[in-house]
Amino acid sequence: MGGYLRTTVLLAAMTALFVAVGGLLGGRGGMVVALGVACVTNLFAWWGSDRMVLRMYNARPIGPHDAPALWRMTEAMAARAGLPMPALYLIHERQPNAFATGRNPQNAAVAVNTGLLELMPEEEVAGVIAHELAHIRNRDTLIMTVTACLAGAIGMLAQFGWLFGGRDRERGPGPVVGLLVMLLAPMAAAIVQMAVSRSREYEADRGAAEITGNPAGLAHALMRLEQGRSVFLNPEAEANPATAHMFIVNPLSGARLDGLFSTHPRTENRVAALMEMAQRMGGGRGGWSVPGGAPMAPAMPQARGAGPWSRGGARPAPPRRPRGPWG
Repeated sequence: MGGYLRTTVLLAAMTALFVAVGGLLGGRGGMVVALGVACVTNLFAWWGSDRMVLRMYNARPIGPHDAPALWRMTEAMAARAGLPMPALYLIHERQPNAFATGRNPQNAAVAVNTGLLELMPEEEVAGVIAHELAHIRNRDTLIMTVTACLAGAIGMLAQFGWLFGGRDRERGPGPVVGLLVMLLAPMAAAIVQMAVSRSREYEADRGAAEITGNPAGLAHALMRLEQGRSVFLNPEAEANPATAHMFIVNPLSGARLDGLFSTHPRTENRVAALMEMAQRMGGGRGGWSVPGGAPMAPAMPQARGAGPWSRGGARPAPPRRPRGPWG
């Protein structure tokens, strides 16, 4: 319950901050208006988040015939987690990464970068998929939407507090205090919002370890993903930094001080927590095997150019780096 308790405390802190800022700047009427506008915009985004984000990253849906082993792995782990089979998508991106989206488990999707399938062995891919399934099971999209509603309302009060306050401004704080609140309140809200996101990542790591029975597999996957983030630039993520919190590791390069308000815990801390869990579970590596040894990577349309992901019919070009078991 540590992760859920931490999230509850952080949401309570966000609510208290909203009430305090609203009382100082906007009054009761301002609080209602700010919260209403923020909730409408964020709930609209939550309802259509899966379609918007998948379209943003040009994700292509794949079925059981495109990637039979990956499909069977995801289907089996979803059953272990007590979830319906999510929709699977593939993103043509060399940076190894993945994310989950959808407003509820019945409308969930897991998107995987091609770089993840090319670079990572089977048990590490299983850990990544299980992590995304844990996010779906924990309804983290909804939790982050609630957090975004409160953060947006606080930011709106800070920007338009003088307008919301109306005639009660003379009874409010002095101009210096009001100015400080307007400047610092959005920053405090952003810090709490990022803390909630980091808390959900730890909880998803723990859930993934329970689903696969192999915390060490996910730990090794996180180290490889962190390595890949520093090697491969993700242009789509760099152009849409607001979506960075969705990925299993931060896809941003950090060249623009993206880590100042990081949505993810330090990878070293996540790995340490998973290895400690592995020791508690007996130090064994449960692993994950796919029956029949079918190829993991789906065949890709020829329009993308010949290569290790192309369909049959054209001679594939040699890969630019060694192909792993998912190639």
